[in-house]
Formats: sequence, C-alpha cells, structure tokens
Amino acid sequence: MGSGAAHRPHSTGGRSMKIGIIGAGNIGGNLTRRLTALGHEVAVANSRGPQTLAGLAQETGATPVEVAEAARGAEIVVVTIPLKAVPDLPSGLFDEAAEGFALIDTGNYYPRQRDGLIAEIEAGLTESRWTERHLGHPVVKAFNGTYAQDLLDRPLPAGHPDRVALPVAGDDEAAKRKVRALIDELGFDTVDAGGIDDSWRQQPESPVYGLRGGVEEVAEALAKATPERPEGFRA
Repeated sequence: MGSGAAHRPHSTGGRSMKIGIIGAGNIGGNLTRRLTALGHEVAVANSRGPQTLAGLAQETGATPVEVAEAARGAEIVVVTIPLKAVPDLPSGLFDEAAEGFALIDTGNYYPRQRDGLIAEIEAGLTESRWTERHLGHPVVKAFNGTYAQDLLDRPLPAGHPDRVALPVAGDDEAAKRKVRALIDELGFDTVDAGGIDDSWRQQPESPVYGLRGGVEEVAEALAKATPERPEGFRA
C-alpha cells in the first residue's frame, strides 16, 4: 500500500476546472452540488437524458448534457453509475477530454442487489480494474464507500481534528494527486490506498467501507482488509 497519507496533496489553488459527472444519483448529485458551489464548471449526465436533470441544473448551475458529451474538455471525469451499466457507456467517451484528465470511479459490485454475476470479478479481478478495462482509461477509485450525505454535511477545513479521510486508489500517480487535491478542496483528508490491484481493500464490507475516520483510522482499516469477497457480495 502507498504511504501518501503523511502529506497533504497539492492544492488546486482555487482554480476553476471543467468537471464531467456521469451519473446523477446520490453521489453524483451531491458531487454536482459541492463542486459547483466551489466554483467549478460542472457538466452532468445520466442515462435518462438532460431533460431529467433540469431541477439539479437549476439548483446548482451545472450544465445538463448527454452522456457522450459529459467528458468534453473536462480535467476530471467522475463515473458514478451502477457497475452493470459501465459496458453500455458510449465508445469514444473520453476522446475530447482535456489532456492528462483524471477519471474517478466510484463503483461497487453488488451482484445480488443490482449487478448480476460478473465472472471476472467473481474470479478475483478488482471492480475498478474491470471498470478500467471497459472504459479504456486508467481510473482512480474514490468515494465508493462514502455516504452521499456526508459530502454535504461533513466537510471540514484542513487540520481539523474531526476531518474525515477517504481512501484513494490508482496506478496513475499524477491523476491520483489531482483527485486527492480535489477531495482536499471538498473538505476531506485522503489516504493513498495503493494501486488499482489493491483496491479490493475498499470494496463493500471491508473495514474501511463506510468508515467515518481520520487518516490514521483509515490507514489501519486498509491494512486490516482481506481480499476475500464477503458472502453477501458474491453472486
């Protein structure tokens, strides 16, 4: 596992970025709310079309778009949709994203409740590696074990003793730094959870999943994780 918990990532410096969010459920909706409030230019899309996002757009100032347009010009793209829907995303989705963009995957595998059997994941492939292969671009795994309401209710300034930390996994160190800086701006600390092949440490029912802890607690929880998928999260 990485040891990046000891230092704060580089700040985004308050600079407005273009951010694309694909999926407008609990996490996607609240990220839209927070990121627009921070001054970022957010394009948001869902599977039902921009007309269904009029309320969120009016509330936040985000721009509702078709999924195929969500990544256009974006420095950060968030994919926050059911895992089973990932293969149905349009091809060439990231062709017009900004050079060096970071791709955040918030996904979890829920075979019994939602996704059905995905053989590669059952055989031991991490959820985010599976997602990465379908998307054709390296991903950074973040927010998958975060309560959506906490994005609104629990941000705190850097250095606050009660600041919650989020695990962040990824193979692309530059992209990971960009994501960690954004999470810092959102009001949360981060812990480097290693590469995507280590991201099973964040999967549902792992010790860190849903944990509202600080940097040390999150690092300890990641270290305690075991790769075996819990019975309730196998098909």
